[in-house]
Amino acid sequence: MSRSFLWKSLIVVGCAIVSLAVSSVPLIAASVGQEVSNPQLRDANNKPATIPDFGTHVVVLTYADSSAGDLGDPLADAMMAKKYSKDVLRGIGVANMKDSSGIPDFIIRKAVRGKIEKYKSVILTDPDLTLAKAWGLGNCKGKSVFVLIGKDKKIKYLRYTDKNSPWTKTEIDAVLQAVDGLTLKS
Repeated sequence: MSRSFLWKSLIVVGCAIVSLAVSSVPLIAASVGQEVSNPQLRDANNKPATIPDFGTHVVVLTYADSSAGDLGDPLADAMMAKKYSKDVLRGIGVANMKDSSGIPDFIIRKAVRGKIEKYKSVILTDPDLTLAKAWGLGNCKGKSVFVLIGKDKKIKYLRYTDKNSPWTKTEIDAVLQAVDGLTLKS
């Protein structure tokens, strides 16, 4: 075996190891303090839309697929009871359509339109994980992801909820305290 062949083999193996190590590390993972963008999503009628009041209001956003759509209700109910001013706080829902277990988009959009009417709220749709990718949310299938964003566009609080880890009273109180602090500054 020639010395040249051995050297080339070592270089190839070394490059493969480096490539494997780099590809297994996520490029970005959502975290408190991270500044996030306002990606283009879709509204309930499949028209381009972005998060309203992003960068001018404190934003509370819930990102969930159809199997996890109700997991954020305990927190949403607690926030509604506080009656925060819409002049400083914007609540948004985003339907993760890609992970919604084979439910056709038109059915999800119809349900979203019904919830918008019933609750007089803003709910956007994400047919292709645009938000999850832009913010580095990772695997959101079966999860409700709550993100609290300050006027500075930075994540202040982040929580993934699923059937095995529902909201606790302590966590809800912590979110309300964080929202109180951010909205009082506004």
